[in-house]
Amino acid sequence: MLRIAVLVSGGGTNLQAIIDSIADGRITNTEIAAVISNNASAYALERAEKAGISARCISPKSYQTRAEFNEALLAAVDEAGVDLIVLAGFLVVIPEAMIARYRNRIINIHPSLIPSFCGTGYYGLKVHEAVLARGVKVTGATCHFVDEGTDTGPIIFQKAVEVREGDTPKALQRRVMEEAEWVILPRAIDRIANGAVSVEDGLVHIRQQEA
Repeated sequence: MLRIAVLVSGGGTNLQAIIDSIADGRITNTEIAAVISNNASAYALERAEKAGISARCISPKSYQTRAEFNEALLAAVDEAGVDLIVLAGFLVVIPEAMIARYRNRIINIHPSLIPSFCGTGYYGLKVHEAVLARGVKVTGATCHFVDEGTDTGPIIFQKAVEVREGDTPKALQRRVMEEAEWVILPRAIDRIANGAVSVEDGLVHIRQQEA
């Protein structure tokens, strides 16, 4: 059984997608051991509590230095005894010590087709605003492992989403979530939980599901 910690900062729509996918069998052999947020008012914490999942807030505001916060965050993940860390809209830089300890065991969902519209400054609605400003016709989402860079880790899955005439950033954001993020993030967790994902020389290899 794969034990996962889901790290969130806001509403927790991707967390809900994971909860629902475990419930309906799209994610197998997996349990959410902990939900951690840096934001005490994050609705994601309520979603976790409603689902009977252990949830807690670890806020940088509670610590004098970022180093102390980083230590507390890593300690909370360690205490949960997890096999995989899932960043589901977590707007905090992951400590390098955590990346090193959980090498190729941290995944993130990003709302664009990496390497487009990613890196420093591209998060949340800003990604979709940039997509529309550039006039691209296809966007999407990427699920990838986390390394020391920003959105630079090995790619697990990508899914394209059409940009429509008259799209607003919020409308596009919603469609990317529904058509891509909520599809590929659960799929990635399920494949990892069933031992079908490996990383070699910076590239992800995925064993096909058996019929």
